[in-house]
Amino acid sequence: MRALPAIAVTGSSGAVGGYVAANLARRGIPQRLLVRNPARAPQLPNSSIHRFSYSHREAAIAGIGEAAVLFMVSASESAERLDEHRAFVDAAASAGVKHVVYTSFAAAAADATFTLARDHHITEEYIKESGMGWTFLRDGFYIDFMEALVGQDGVIRGPAGDGRAAFVARADVSRAAAAVLAEPGRHVGRTYDLTGPAALTLTEVAETLSRIRGEKVSYHPETIEEAYRSRAAFNAPQWQVDAWVTTYTAIGSGVMSRVSPDIEKLTGLAPISLETYLREMESERPSE
Repeated sequence: MRALPAIAVTGSSGAVGGYVAANLARRGIPQRLLVRNPARAPQLPNSSIHRFSYSHREAAIAGIGEAAVLFMVSASESAERLDEHRAFVDAAASAGVKHVVYTSFAAAAADATFTLARDHHITEEYIKESGMGWTFLRDGFYIDFMEALVGQDGVIRGPAGDGRAAFVARADVSRAAAAVLAEPGRHVGRTYDLTGPAALTLTEVAETLSRIRGEKVSYHPETIEEAYRSRAAFNAPQWQVDAWVTTYTAIGSGVMSRVSPDIEKLTGLAPISLETYLREMESERPSE
């Protein structure tokens, strides 16, 4: 039987792409690892490493090679990300890719509250218009980043009110992505919502962090005006500040609250909770 072309995997030197590449390697699936810095690429069986960038057409086409399926991790957040996505999608189509599996975002829409989810919607539509087959993996905000929301004073601040979000672990998103890539033909034209097992308020997030870490964490619901003022000191570009603030207003709007069964359907295993994730991280901390 003729061997199938390798899957091209972007972001394999990062968290999600790295998890996916390792999972595919364990399954014995050949892959082409597309990375910005080959020195950081994982060394995996049945894989080859190729330097690329989202906006460099020739490098992208060469890196993709004869791969029929492309796992496209969204580019780093920047003012140029949409241009990078369009250029890369164009390169993938020119390279002969038949199917793009793209890491999108929950509630992606032209009028999404979370400003970066609008970029994901535009990218989804651009992929559809390319003529290639597609699968969209819409994950929510990551459990992995919950501790990063806590300020030095032990307070999470943002205009989320009592809104809920089904925070999800990157490892669970990656397991779902690998399951799709292992049998891509079954998932063409499908959109999957990848969430955690429960929708939490930020008050509940703070209570869980306090309980597991043994340090007092609380949540202060800012107004939108307070949120912009409190972030002004960072002197960040406006698109970045808007993204920071609308992270919270998206939670407050309720659009992040839906709990989806898709991860368990795809992988056979339920996604982990915030508490389980924190306990696992705690068990891995070196003892003093």
